[in-house]
Amino acid sequence: MKKNFYFLKNRFRKFYPVIIDIETTGLNHTIHSILEIAVITLTMNNNGFLKIKNIIHFHIKPFTESYLTKKALIFNKIDPFNILRQPIQEKQALQYIFDIIKKEIKHHECSKSVIVAHNATFDHKFIIQISQRNKIKHPFHPFVIFDTATLSGLILGQTVLSKACQSIGIKFNNKKAHSAIYDAKKTAYLFCKLSNNYKKYNVKNNITNI
Repeated sequence: MKKNFYFLKNRFRKFYPVIIDIETTGLNHTIHSILEIAVITLTMNNNGFLKIKNIIHFHIKPFTESYLTKKALIFNKIDPFNILRQPIQEKQALQYIFDIIKKEIKHHECSKSVIVAHNATFDHKFIIQISQRNKIKHPFHPFVIFDTATLSGLILGQTVLSKACQSIGIKFNNKKAHSAIYDAKKTAYLFCKLSNNYKKYNVKNNITNI
């Protein structure tokens, strides 16, 4: 087995995967706001398997002139004006999140981060848009994403997050779904398990390129 098998930088071509889940006021990344964001960074253990490292979670204030879609708020059960949310400005949240991701990129000797999400195109568009709106340089690849819906569809025959988790042995409570922190954790467990199972298969079959 090659020594680089145990380093995260060699697992994804020096791309550092970061799990993200967001809850928004609608589906259009140009006019709708992020209301909640959860970000999970990863690391590798001594055997070269992925595991969760940092979990970051914020409630976000809608940006000025953004649109709030009633259907979306009913779906995610978020009241943007509830003071108990203790939301912060999106720029403040981004700066904190990006600082941690950049430290992890440097620590793991990677070149850039890649967003990992379930139906990742949605999250990616919002993150790029919010970065541009606040004039903050983001650490993510401009178009490469790791979509766990696609990976699960290919490997497990399931594209819905709850069903994909259950099919691979991860417990999922549908009553807690559509919370950024809950869905991000389940997406992280799913991505790690898919990746680690693939690595176990390669170890078993003496394939040493990852």
